[in-house]
Amino acid sequence: MTDILTPPDAEIDTDTLRAEVAAFCEHNWDPDMAVKQWWQLLAGSGYAHPMLPTAAGGLGYGQDQAALVSLVLAERGVLGPPAGLGRMLAAPTIAIHGTSEQIRQFVPEILDGRVGWCQLFSEPNAGSDLASLQCRAERDGDEWVITGQKVWTSGGQVADKGMLLARTDPDLPKHAGISWFAFDMDQPGVEVRPLTEMTGRALFNEVFIDEARVADSALIGGLNNGWRVGNTTLMVERASLGSAGRTPPEALPGPKGGALEQRVGDFVSSEKGSMTTGVPPLGVGLWWWLVDLARKNGTINSRVLREDLMRLYALIEINRLSIQRAKAGSSSAAAPNIAKLAMSEMTREFRDVGMRVVGADAMLTGESDAQTSGHISELALFSPAPSIYGGTDQVQRNIIGERVLGLPKEPGPSRDVPFSELPKN
Repeated sequence: MTDILTPPDAEIDTDTLRAEVAAFCEHNWDPDMAVKQWWQLLAGSGYAHPMLPTAAGGLGYGQDQAALVSLVLAERGVLGPPAGLGRMLAAPTIAIHGTSEQIRQFVPEILDGRVGWCQLFSEPNAGSDLASLQCRAERDGDEWVITGQKVWTSGGQVADKGMLLARTDPDLPKHAGISWFAFDMDQPGVEVRPLTEMTGRALFNEVFIDEARVADSALIGGLNNGWRVGNTTLMVERASLGSAGRTPPEALPGPKGGALEQRVGDFVSSEKGSMTTGVPPLGVGLWWWLVDLARKNGTINSRVLREDLMRLYALIEINRLSIQRAKAGSSSAAAPNIAKLAMSEMTREFRDVGMRVVGADAMLTGESDAQTSGHISELALFSPAPSIYGGTDQVQRNIIGERVLGLPKEPGPSRDVPFSELPKN
């Protein structure tokens, strides 16, 4: 299967692509149709995930072309593809590692929004050291019986399926003996408990699994090959989190997301679209929003603030150019990790500059903040999260140091020691 992160050999003319996407919107967009109807049209066109291979419902585009598709959808004022981790992570992972039958089974229902997904990776004692996971899968005929606990599960409360990493052979070394499953969340033995953050939202969950089941046919990438498959998921996640650009409004997929039967036009009427975190998307659009605020309230007259704004703009541009270099295939193997670190830094910089722009109003939330509707205060509360989720900043630096710079690994047991013989937390 072609690596979806590799740019295609044949370049597509930018003007032609822009015209094609605009024509698709002009011909198909109807604000009165149901969300599920619009998503079916997007999936049928390949625009729901243009970077996927054609065999998986995509167009085989590179990141540059996919970003242009997203930009034109935003410019035309239409609803974007289904939000969430199914499209972002599960579809690319299954497209790379799944069999043809698995791709046909799982990917189409992701692209047209029928099914929402979550990521069942981290555990209470397996966060930064994910390979220490203890959730176990035991074979029972054509099924696997799953028992364990997961935590920091984004969107678990609205997910229909989960990307599950479970230990299928404890007698192999800890990086072996792990398998990646397409796991059904709606079954006996699965309990999802939302975790409320200091923003007041509950993006994350803890998930308790007690003898739930998953079919052997839902094992993606082969038995005991889950570490390799999971690394693909994480690589796509870090590259996605590190990218920035203008995107169309979003809605949650699946029946639990509650959008499928709603009028599609209702999701594009808000100026900022639907923000699941309450934080505007990072990028040059948010930067200009801050500049406009500074002009309106007079803080733009501060030389210090103008310097802060330009430093932030430089960071945005450096990240954009780094992403373009990655698209061209001339960046290092650490490009996704660097992009993830850049995203963490941009979040902190947007927080700091935003708070300087709005001043004391940064302490206000929601409707009480006439300047920003509470977006800056929520950004301030949310800002620690990106340096933790998707692999902490420290983990990213360890990966860069060990895998790219060739620095010594941290001391610990040999990678050849069976997991069952390792000391447990």
